[in-house]
Amino acid sequence: MKIICVGLNYQSHNKEMQRELSKKEDDPVLFMKPDTALLVADKQNFYIPDFSSDIHYEAELVVRIDKMGKNIAERFAHRYYNEITIGIDFTARDIQLELKKKSLPWEISKAFDNSAAIGSFISKDKLEKSIDNLNFELSINEKVVQIGHTTEMIHSVDKIIAYASRFFTLKTGDLIFTGTPAGVGKVSIGDHLCGNVEGQKLLDLHIC
Repeated sequence: MKIICVGLNYQSHNKEMQRELSKKEDDPVLFMKPDTALLVADKQNFYIPDFSSDIHYEAELVVRIDKMGKNIAERFAHRYYNEITIGIDFTARDIQLELKKKSLPWEISKAFDNSAAIGSFISKDKLEKSIDNLNFELSINEKVVQIGHTTEMIHSVDKIIAYASRFFTLKTGDLIFTGTPAGVGKVSIGDHLCGNVEGQKLLDLHIC
C-alpha cells in the first residue's frame, strides 16, 4: 500500500502559504508517504513527535483505489475507486521550511510515522452528490478551521488518478490525498479533531 499526496491543489491554500498560484494546465504536484505514515483515526491517537515544535494539520479528501491500474485514461479513472473519506496530512512545518530554505527534499517533514491520518470510508455511491461537488470540513475543539469544496480543486480526482498512474502502478488499497484548502494551522496536545464530508462525521482524532 502506498500513499500518494497532491500539493498546491487549492488556490486558497497557495495564497495563505504565499506560494505561486497553480494553473489547471500545470501537471499535479505529487509526493508520497510510506505505509508507516498511515494512522487510522478511530483506532489510534496522534502523538506529537519530539523532533518538531510546529506540527500542522492539513485536511484533505482521500480516495481509496479498489482496482489495479496503469496509464489510466482520465475518462475511465472513476472506475478505479469507490470509497472516500477525510484525512489529515500532518506536516512538520518548522522542518519543512528549513529544508526548503536549503533547497533540499522535505520528505521527513511530510512522511514521518503516523503523518497520514484517515477517517472511516464511505462508498461514493451512497453520496447524493458527485465527487466533484463535495463539501468537507475539519473542526478542532468544536471550532471549524477548514472548509473545502472539491469544485475548488485545481486538478480533479480523476485527473490526479490518471496522471499518477502514468508513473506508478496503482494497486488495490492505495490512498490518494487530494490536497488541502486554506485554514491550515498548528495542533497542540489535548486538541480534538473532527472531520466530515457532506455533514457526515468520518474522522475523530485526539492529539496527545
